Amino acid sequence: MTPLRIPLDRGLRVVGDVHGDARAFAAAAATDLFVLQLGDLIDNGPDSAASLRIMFDLIDHGRGLFLLGNHDLKLARALAGNLVRVDEPLTTTLAQLDEGLRVRALHEISRAPAWVPHGQLQKRRMLFVHGGFHTSMLENDPPQAPEGRVKGVLARALYGEPTGRLQHDGYPERSLRWVDRIPEGLTVYCGHDRRSTDGRPYVRHNSQGGTAIFLDTGAGKGGHLSWIDIPREAAVNVA
Repeated sequence: MTPLRIPLDRGLRVVGDVHGDARAFAAAAATDLFVLQLGDLIDNGPDSAASLRIMFDLIDHGRGLFLLGNHDLKLARALAGNLVRVDEPLTTTLAQLDEGLRVRALHEISRAPAWVPHGQLQKRRMLFVHGGFHTSMLENDPPQAPEGRVKGVLARALYGEPTGRLQHDGYPERSLRWVDRIPEGLTVYCGHDRRSTDGRPYVRHNSQGGTAIFLDTGAGKGGHLSWIDIPREAAVNVA
């Protein structure tokens, strides 16, 4: 199955977790920039079906791609008939999808990359991933998601780095230790965790000169959708 790629001659609009907030995603998609969405298109918000249709229209016109998020993978497994825990957000999403959209969603999620590196110059590189970074992502293409348990670097890409503990809200606690391993000159754009305390993307630097930018600001969950534009000149200069 042919993976999608970022064009090397376009500026980028990097969009955080949408989670069914189709109205905000439509606003983000109204651009001449190439739209790179960081995964978790569906669940929680009011219109996951419309969010998928917006993304698929971008793909059809060569104007965007999305990364594999954990919610997207769960939807694909449910659509494929695999055993998953069907919670209320997924139940709502499934109820919104007609047969044609189910077929298209399974196809597109199956070929969505778990991470995408961009750029080759030592001092100006980017990597886009949903959950968290691992150094092997700079040297290896993402594997195809298995039908069973997700392990290894793919688990890092989808879920970040869990500590083994639960937060007060019942969700797994995740560490940011992986940020300290980002090499000099590399900026990792990711979503998954809502790290921001001021409504803007959260930026964290390490002592090596690496940077992580978290774009999940709560779309579909009571917050809003955030995106960052990377002008053509900056995107081309890293290629």
